[in-house]
Amino acid sequence: MEKPTKIEVVGLVANRSLDRSGKAILKKVEKFLIKQKKKISYNNHAANYLDKKRTAKDVIMRKSDFVITFGGDGTLIRIARHVDYKIVPILAINLGSVGFLTEVQRNQKITDVLKRIFVDDKYKLDIRSMLRATIYRKGKKIETFLALNEAVINQGNFARLIELTAHINQRKMIRFKADGMIVATPTGSTGHSLSAGGPIVHPQLDAFVFTPICPSKLSIRPIVIPSNRQLTITIETKRRFEKHDLSLTIDGQIVTQIKYGDQIKFRRSTRHFILARLTNTRYYKVLREKLGWGD
Repeated sequence: MEKPTKIEVVGLVANRSLDRSGKAILKKVEKFLIKQKKKISYNNHAANYLDKKRTAKDVIMRKSDFVITFGGDGTLIRIARHVDYKIVPILAINLGSVGFLTEVQRNQKITDVLKRIFVDDKYKLDIRSMLRATIYRKGKKIETFLALNEAVINQGNFARLIELTAHINQRKMIRFKADGMIVATPTGSTGHSLSAGGPIVHPQLDAFVFTPICPSKLSIRPIVIPSNRQLTITIETKRRFEKHDLSLTIDGQIVTQIKYGDQIKFRRSTRHFILARLTNTRYYKVLREKLGWGD
């Protein structure tokens, strides 16, 4: 996948709660881009901070040649659901707490970073696969979601096990009881799936992770599945109580109700999330520093 040959339009996507230093970085980036004669589009929060006209996220991702986010991983994940088929590198400036996916830290000299990208063209593309989750009810498609990290099936206030059946390309894989299950991308393998006992999967691998949550049998373990397969999960448990429904949670940000008997089909999306990196040796360092891997 090639970098954009020319960067003319840059989108600025900010978190809703930037502090004073975060707003100062946002203004510094805007000043640099104006000096470079770039056309700039702003999401609603960036527009509010800078008193500019706002642009919808899907329009930013469709019409920009490059996007810069200001916030943490949550800001990145929110923009990921608006990716288009166009190659749009995203530079993430960490103004949050963890910043596992972000590239630039708040204490870095931002003008030096911007010069490397927009003047010297010295950056690399980090291409991340995405997951598509589609809900079917009585054979009818209900809704489709994109996930950068994971999709989670669980039930809210009830502590009962739920019964699920998993098929791979229409072949039965397993029928099991658990509190729920996670389907994670390699990017999301270090998130909820890891906490539930799943493996760390390098983001460049073409795979996704099937992780049961607290299964009834110790023999039911997570499994890494090739990304060219379709995973179908069927809700087998019969409804026992009023309002005793399940939910499908996408990247910890979107929650939608699913019903017993529904089928949720997971597959690799044809769209990709593309991060701009200043170096290609970052991943293992982040595992050590952010997760304490190997300590």
